Amino acid sequence: MTTNHFFQDGDSIGATGEQRLVEDLVLESLKIYGHDIYYMPRTLVNRDKIFDEDELSRFTQAYPMEMYLENVNGYEGQGDIFTRFGLEVRDQATFVLAKRRWDQLVLQSGGSFTQPGRPSEGDLLYMPKTKSIFEIKYVDFQNPFYQLNQIYVFRLTVELFEYSSEDLDTGITEIDAIETKYSQDMLEYQLLGENGDLILNETNGCIINESYNTATSEPIDNVDFDNIVTLEGILDFSERNPFGEIGA
Repeated sequence: MTTNHFFQDGDSIGATGEQRLVEDLVLESLKIYGHDIYYMPRTLVNRDKIFDEDELSRFTQAYPMEMYLENVNGYEGQGDIFTRFGLEVRDQATFVLAKRRWDQLVLQSGGSFTQPGRPSEGDLLYMPKTKSIFEIKYVDFQNPFYQLNQIYVFRLTVELFEYSSEDLDTGITEIDAIETKYSQDMLEYQLLGENGDLILNETNGCIINESYNTATSEPIDNVDFDNIVTLEGILDFSERNPFGEIGA
């Protein structure tokens, strides 16, 4: 038994006009029911070739695109959980992006993308409505599966992004402000003159903005912790006091 050749002619299932009609309907639906999302491709500055991971990343591009948020009742995932390291937010969501819009972005933006054929895992999405940044964890490009022998959308499974001193220089003030707000780098708070030069004190040291002390601080390493223990006597884990009781 063979298939009906009026509807299925070899590998060319579906006429070009029918495929274009379905794609136009998908684009129109995303523009009506979607959200304005900024797509930020990741730039690897120092790639670890052994573990195939990025030791240092930058995000210098941000492109507005319309995407549909499938989770209409709220985020999915494990939500907010308490671990031995404190509170962790593991919200997940699924965004739908039209393939034609992605192709137009790659061709017209002139930006650099890890995989021009599709969005890449590790890239970021910024949602202005919730002021949240999400990291792409998985890209599904076969759902729906080849309607009329074509792929029309990408489904992006994303997770709430945990900022860890990445360089954000996209040109979008709302996005770039996140780096200053959560950065642990003291150099981000140096005072500059009108010509862009550093303002130095009497000992030729840099002057740090006072907001650095209130916004964040440098992470404490083992040496700093040992100095605090020695000077202030907060904890004592020596042989004479193995349980660390204060004043023992």
